[in-house]
Amino acid sequence: MGKLDGKVAIVTGASRGIGKATACLFAAEGAKVVCAARTLHEGEHMLEGSLTATVSAIQEAGGIALAVQTDVSDEGSCERLVQTTKQQFGPVDVLVNDAALQYTIPIRRLAVKQWVRTFAVNVHGPFMLSQMVLPDMIERRSGAIVNVSSGAAIGPGRGPYAAAIGGTMYGTTKAALERFTQGLAEELYKYGVSVSCVAPSVVVPTPGTIYHKLVSGLDDPRGEPPEMMARAILLLTTETIDKVTGRVTYSQAILKEFGWIAEGRGTGIDRPGSGFSQR
Repeated sequence: MGKLDGKVAIVTGASRGIGKATACLFAAEGAKVVCAARTLHEGEHMLEGSLTATVSAIQEAGGIALAVQTDVSDEGSCERLVQTTKQQFGPVDVLVNDAALQYTIPIRRLAVKQWVRTFAVNVHGPFMLSQMVLPDMIERRSGAIVNVSSGAAIGPGRGPYAAAIGGTMYGTTKAALERFTQGLAEELYKYGVSVSCVAPSVVVPTPGTIYHKLVSGLDDPRGEPPEMMARAILLLTTETIDKVTGRVTYSQAILKEFGWIAEGRGTGIDRPGSGFSQR
């Protein structure tokens, strides 16, 4: 028996990294998974990874998955994703908002269109998709939404400062996502729908973090594998609402708390998280 037998899940950002690992784990746990991202085929993006590769991996392992090319910043594209999911598999039980856009550029050099585009993907997308799946979740008095945040949401605190790395914009969107999570969790508690947020305890080596030079490679020992985040997302999806809703947490911290791992490190364990994670 899988933890998600009979469930229908949408996972955005499923072409690579954390989203791909989550989609694969969900399928292994019995869910019918709709994998959403902009990159449908290999070679369409400068980074390795595609929806077709993710779906092929799931199907080869005996799972059920569907690829739906989606731009989460576009309302019409989000509507097509949700409607296709309902037509192919039924109402959505689980939504994982993992798709994200990052520009590692100082604010003084960031173009307005880059600022707006990043908010559209990282904040507006989760808002629109959450709103679109909620009618069915509310009607059935069940469902789970998990938003994927980042350690970048933790501010640098007051000065003096060392050299900045250009993460202000990305961190701002992720802090907004954390606040959105807790507000939506409060609104939906009476309907039995859980909303939570999780970030990696330490950086996850992915094609994206390698490109931004946050890690040296997929085997960088400083990082945690994307499967660690996938397990944390699964936990937040399957535990009872009173244990997880409104949580803003970190992968290894939540896995250790619930006994899914014996030891952990990083944010939430060795160092505090964002202000939202403290309440």
